[in-house]
Amino acid sequence: MADLLLGQVLSFSADPFEAGPEAARIDEAVLVEAGRIVATGSRDALTRAHPQAQVTDYGTSVISAGFVDAHVHYPQTAIIASWGKRLIDWLNSYTFPEEMRFADPAYAQAVANRYLDLTRAHGTTSVCSYATIHPASVDALMGAAQARGQRIWTGKTCMDRNAPEGLRDTAQSAHDDSAALLAKWHGVDRLSYVITPRFSPTSTPEQLEAMGALWATNPSCLMQTHLSEQTDEIAWVKDLFPDARDYLDTYERFGLLGKGGLYGHAIHLEPREKDRLREVDGSLIHCPTSNTFIGSGLFDMAGLKSAGHRVGLATDTGGGSSFSMLRTMAAAYEVSQLRGHALHPAQLWWLATQGSARSLHADHQIGNIAPGLEADLVVIDLASTPAIAQASARADTLWQALFPTIMMGDDRAVQAVWIGGKRAA
Repeated sequence: MADLLLGQVLSFSADPFEAGPEAARIDEAVLVEAGRIVATGSRDALTRAHPQAQVTDYGTSVISAGFVDAHVHYPQTAIIASWGKRLIDWLNSYTFPEEMRFADPAYAQAVANRYLDLTRAHGTTSVCSYATIHPASVDALMGAAQARGQRIWTGKTCMDRNAPEGLRDTAQSAHDDSAALLAKWHGVDRLSYVITPRFSPTSTPEQLEAMGALWATNPSCLMQTHLSEQTDEIAWVKDLFPDARDYLDTYERFGLLGKGGLYGHAIHLEPREKDRLREVDGSLIHCPTSNTFIGSGLFDMAGLKSAGHRVGLATDTGGGSSFSMLRTMAAAYEVSQLRGHALHPAQLWWLATQGSARSLHADHQIGNIAPGLEADLVVIDLASTPAIAQASARADTLWQALFPTIMMGDDRAVQAVWIGGKRAA
């Protein structure tokens, strides 16, 4: 049975950073069948053409591709919004103690389900997540997502130094555990494995080399790590890798720089690093709520996008202070304003959907509403609170109506979520 959803159906024909707001298109209806988008168009035409379809009328609500969160740490769900630390202190005070609890598969399973419940409530249908060093932490999130029919990416976090004993593996065990998890999960249903060295300070050169070898053997996988998040982190990397040209070189020399590489934060980049990332078409993942919450810095969205970089958007739970991609869009707007550039609502929405999907090399599958794509959808109420309702009521255009929800919206704005063509919330 096909489903016909009526509302303001928002899609993109191009990147609005390049083509402007005109890259967006509004239709009146979207037809979904067998987990995929079949057609978009006018409600009258699609109703006449598909009289047997089950009709759901969302009125003036916006129907969009579900949000895609390109960099998260689901094991940090419980420590989100913990007070007052910079990166290295945050890891030692909050992250590492919490991640040690994931040695218990039951605890990992409980958090995985809670995390996917929380993100679905905020309209997020796909995530790319770090797990912990424990293989059971990967199994937990993969299994929870598989049961829900979600398209996700995750991988065992690899660390063999500068972490507590209970969170250290070895170069060999990291390789072997990752390879086994990859063989178990990668390409099963809507699941993908991501090779995941946490970042250079917590991996020896031997482990980074092992991860590079694993990626070379499995080029269909993505690889995720962190890059140039804070200035004291960069100084630490220089001490640990005195022969490296820069932070990026600590990955490049071990085969961890390339297309399909996801480089979280990427705030304080040197000119050589920018050039090399653009040359290899690596993905830069902007985590604005995290960057402000732990005082990392201001990502150069306008400069990097104008230079041709592939950029995604992410909450970075739990250094990021919200599970919501609406809040993340608002923070991205604020950060860009501090750099002297106002992002258009079309650019913000594209970043949270097709842009993030593109950063994960999955825009042929998710992140937009177009025939053939998987039917992951979010329905946004443009009057979810009195404050938002009075602001959107004054609007003359869709973007004026949507922008108050970007800036002030939360899970109350999420009217419905569809995952794989089925109503999920």
